[in-house]
Amino acid sequence: MKKLKDKVAVVTGAGSGIGRALAIKLAQKGCRLALSDVNETGLKETADACTGKVEVKTYRLDVAERDAIYAHAEAVAKDFGQVNLIINNAGVALSASVREMTDEDFKWIMDIDFWGVAHGTRAFLPHLIASGDGHVVNISSVFGLIGVPKQSAYNAAKFAVRGFTEALRQEMKLEKQPVAVSCVHPGGIRTNIARAARMGASENAEAQRKGFDKLAITTPEKAAAVIIRGIEKNESRILVGPDAWGIEALNRVLGAAYQPLVERFSRKSLYV
Repeated sequence: MKKLKDKVAVVTGAGSGIGRALAIKLAQKGCRLALSDVNETGLKETADACTGKVEVKTYRLDVAERDAIYAHAEAVAKDFGQVNLIINNAGVALSASVREMTDEDFKWIMDIDFWGVAHGTRAFLPHLIASGDGHVVNISSVFGLIGVPKQSAYNAAKFAVRGFTEALRQEMKLEKQPVAVSCVHPGGIRTNIARAARMGASENAEAQRKGFDKLAITTPEKAAAVIIRGIEKNESRILVGPDAWGIEALNRVLGAAYQPLVERFSRKSLYV
């Protein structure tokens, strides 16, 4: 998909952060937009920033609800006549140790961060194939590359997204389907995901959020530009931010031996 003009792009989690930045940049590229979020106020603000440039429709969608995702795919296909690009971006965060996190919180993050992506992909895939020029973009994380203490649930979801997406890319090639597939691994992005995160009972929420703010070195606008460039180049793995490139290199060079380095960092920042 080297040309995005007049393509129909679906973006979940478009009410803020990376999702909003993606919507605005896709509008600048001439995409027709189907934008969704649970936050209807934020979603309207995003749509307003795109309106006048291209056709934009908004949908309230909770990606934790499987049936709602499949209904959404049908509605978008009916409203636009085709679907070319799905960006499964909606996501949440949870900081808690394996011992402390509740079953409810574990299910909450998996339903959104993994099942939302998996169902979103499967619901839109027939429409992408039918378009003759489709692309699936699933947002994982650098935490889909390495394990981090107190991020076990988030790691589980993001590693699952990575494996699911990489397998899908190979399937599309082997089946000679007209659908490209990309997995995105953002580093620290200046969004509200940390401030909206759920925390374990013993976590110092404010300290963790301040720590995240220091590590969030990439703007959503820069992240969106990198992702869209990766789409246009049909990159299988899209790394966003210098920290993402560093973590990917660390993992590639050291393999499992990266863990003592993460433990040392975590002892100073998370176990104080």
